[in-house]
Amino acid sequence: MSSALDFDLRIDHDRFLSTRDRQLHAILTATARAREGGGPAQADGSRYAEVLVVDCSGSMAQPPTKLGAARRATAAAVGMLPDGVRFAVVEGTHEARMVYPRHRGLATASPATREEARRELGRLAAAGGTAIGTWLALARELLAEHPAAIRHTLLLTDGRNEHETPQRLAEVLADCAGQFVCDARGVGDAWQPRELMRVAEALHGTAAAVRRPQELEADFRATMRATMAKRVARARLRIAVVPPARVLSCRQVHPTVMDLPVAPVDDRLVECATGSWGAESREYHLCLEVDGTGRPTGEDLRVARIDLLVDDAPAARPVNALAHWTEDLALSSRIDPRVAHYTGQEELSRLIADGCDAYDTGDRVTAARLLGRAVELATAAGDAFHLEQLRLLVEDVGAGSVRLRDDLPRLDVISVALRSSFTVRDPAPQVAPPPAPAADSQPRVCPCGHRSPPGARFCERCRHEFTDPAEIGPVPA
Repeated sequence: MSSALDFDLRIDHDRFLSTRDRQLHAILTATARAREGGGPAQADGSRYAEVLVVDCSGSMAQPPTKLGAARRATAAAVGMLPDGVRFAVVEGTHEARMVYPRHRGLATASPATREEARRELGRLAAAGGTAIGTWLALARELLAEHPAAIRHTLLLTDGRNEHETPQRLAEVLADCAGQFVCDARGVGDAWQPRELMRVAEALHGTAAAVRRPQELEADFRATMRATMAKRVARARLRIAVVPPARVLSCRQVHPTVMDLPVAPVDDRLVECATGSWGAESREYHLCLEVDGTGRPTGEDLRVARIDLLVDDAPAARPVNALAHWTEDLALSSRIDPRVAHYTGQEELSRLIADGCDAYDTGDRVTAARLLGRAVELATAAGDAFHLEQLRLLVEDVGAGSVRLRDDLPRLDVISVALRSSFTVRDPAPQVAPPPAPAADSQPRVCPCGHRSPPGARFCERCRHEFTDPAEIGPVPA
């Protein structure tokens, strides 16, 4: 499938390390731009497969306007599907039931099928329980028939996942990971934000609170617009390490914080799925375990090469993570500004989410302490977005301490909890992708066949000393 997107990959990292350092932190910026002259996605929509899951548990009847709003929002989403999109609507209770089409499969969007689906939505009634894993399992079954499509699920719930075990949900999420993207929405104030965040993180989507039922339609329309703007079904980071280095973790840190599972390919290669893409930019925090014991000092040594792949082919110029071991404390004590920014954003996200959890369980002392620390960090960083969120929950009382607001609505708590995963972009100016290397900055090619970074004095593999200008080789494909 042609993506109609051009990708760039950039790395910012702390390469100057003390010989005692054992971790290297890097921020990877992946940017996708619409290809010039690439045009829009196929007009018939055949690139897309969509499953809409509507919570129809008994709680959706309280108040009665809630289910009516869900029907209208889902009908509006169906109405936005271009001709050719494969789609289905699923009713979620303690089980999962096909609403449209009636058979276990996907219909093809057309004026007739969209109208049929809207009529079936009008018959939805509230009864039964909540089993999110069961709903997602059916979505996976339906979408599995279209492996090449840009596959997406929009899931709405108003309650806690009380009719299946947490283990069951975990198993289903593991089965669904990498198969489709899921955006999860909570309406009302009786649902559990950690559950929706867990779904969104595992399935590379977003989790959001819709504060009032009448706002559902606008949210569903915006979600469908974003989904239909995707142009790449799946992309992944491939990280090739130079032993003894190894990957400790990889996390998306913008626009939201989420862990990326690290899947080993062999003893030197791992991959991290990143979900579907439109024209957008995302940032990732890569943490590598490194060891400078016995390694030369005073020169750049490659510890990892990072590629961005689409359909198994490189989609951007690869970048190298370099380590430069030094005894110069002035160098090794520096922290790359982008690494520092996103490390702070990750900590802020954890503090807010944990503070909201503590409040929700009645531990107000811990909640005030954690949210107070979050206010300190956000203030120091000039983070207006998170400060605005925090002020829904706390009041400053001076000397760096805060007080929880009286009679705090739970809806405010769960809304802020979900928004804790969103991060503020590093204000550092974005730079253009680096030009192709000049001849004198190409990799060093050793007689043993290994390529070392430009400027290296010794081969990373066999320690051969580079003295011959002919040992500068072409950039590897």
